[in-house]
Amino acid sequence: MSEVTSRALRLLALLQSRTVWTGPELAAEMGVATRTVRRDVDRLRQLGYPVLTSAGHGGGYQLGAGRALPPLLLSSSEAVAVAVGLRLASASGLDGLDEEALRALAALDRILPAPVRAEVGAVTEAMGVITRPLTEVRSEVLMALASAVRDRVRVRVDYERADGERGERRLEPYRVLSMEGRWYLFAWDLEREDWRTFRLDRMHAVHPSTFPIGERPVPDIEAEVRESITVGGYPRTAMVRIVAPLEEVAPRVSARAGTVTADGPEACILRAGAEDLHWVALHLAWIGAPIEVVEPPELLELIEALGDWASRARRAP
Repeated sequence: MSEVTSRALRLLALLQSRTVWTGPELAAEMGVATRTVRRDVDRLRQLGYPVLTSAGHGGGYQLGAGRALPPLLLSSSEAVAVAVGLRLASASGLDGLDEEALRALAALDRILPAPVRAEVGAVTEAMGVITRPLTEVRSEVLMALASAVRDRVRVRVDYERADGERGERRLEPYRVLSMEGRWYLFAWDLEREDWRTFRLDRMHAVHPSTFPIGERPVPDIEAEVRESITVGGYPRTAMVRIVAPLEEVAPRVSARAGTVTADGPEACILRAGAEDLHWVALHLAWIGAPIEVVEPPELLELIEALGDWASRARRAP
């Protein structure tokens, strides 16, 4: 590799590592004069890299976004990180994204140096992602919503409710979240004038607009989504005081099973929803800590009945 080519690749790696570089900073890093930096910048531009120049305080050289994706320089550790990310994306459950991720992983494998390819192969073979069969989410739905959140613009969504009824919802999207293999949107519903959580697998189409979202106080988004998917979506709800510290109980309650909040240093409150309160009772038995049922009274009756049943269990002869 010629000195000019090597220097140009070194310059490209520096531009990718930081947002803005001044000419003197690049010259010092590369051990050349600033006029050599200018010539190398011109070479990168001829190769299709959009190197932008800004003047004034805080200005300098920066790598912009082009119409086409130019070659990307990755270190060994960065290549391994990208490969791991693609492997996870291939098992994400997003319709269409899994195949694209596998193709990108194959393309990356073809150009990796042998030592890096061996490391990537060892890591990805050891990962083995096992997923539950969930309803797939369209990748275009996810990308449209993520872009709307980034651009802070309203969207129209063709949404199907749990009972099968479809209709248009006008929303101001604030966050797209993934919880235990399922994707959700937290948004302000313009018709209902309230915060709502929506499942992405029930969205058939998303139409972003150019109208900006309004300014309003935003609650704790993760807590609101947890509350919505663990309590709001079920016909029966329960509240139980568990006499054990929050840090002991929280690992035993998944994000979609319930919400747990501290009630002093030695207890916590569990709020959960279910189609049948028997599942809540069985979950509490699995947690195994002393409990005090706050509501509903029927839950305590179920737990007592389970205790009577358990007391009659005998070893088979």
